[in-house]
Amino acid sequence: MTANAAREIIQTFETIDRDKLHALSERGRADPSVVKTVRAKTIAEGRRFRHLNYVRNLDAHIVDEPPALLGDDTAPNPTEALLAALGTCVAVGLQANAVARGWIVRGIEIESEGDINITSVWGTGDLSEKPVGLTAVRLKARLDIEGASPDELDALVAHAGQWSPVLNTVQNPVSVTLARA
Repeated sequence: MTANAAREIIQTFETIDRDKLHALSERGRADPSVVKTVRAKTIAEGRRFRHLNYVRNLDAHIVDEPPALLGDDTAPNPTEALLAALGTCVAVGLQANAVARGWIVRGIEIESEGDINITSVWGTGDLSEKPVGLTAVRLKARLDIEGASPDELDALVAHAGQWSPVLNTVQNPVSVTLARA
């Protein structure tokens, strides 16, 4: 993001409604056993590695590969999309918790990066034993939040990480199955 784009976001930042957040929080406290199933459908578009991903009734979210990985470079690749989802989930948690504390949110920026060995090329390249997937992920949160001390912002970041569904999915073992339909 350019410095000018970041300034524009900060100048026009529209935060969430604190009363609606409180009502949503109360519904969660009223029945903490509620589990929601979320769904997505991925369809290979037929143009190299470009895929259309459908969620709810939204337009397709495209995922592609860069030219070095034989794609058309029209969208983030799957690992980049995962990092973007992770950064977004953490940012949502930061904003919600800052608003819940009565702080004024002017801007949130999350930088995400991860290390991955791609020499196995999806199981068609070097198949020697090695970790598959991201082996390290680093997130940095830049916060423009009024009303909080540096120690409170550090605690906010830790709290958002503790309760981020995507961060916890990436960080903790989760049951995943893959089968032919």
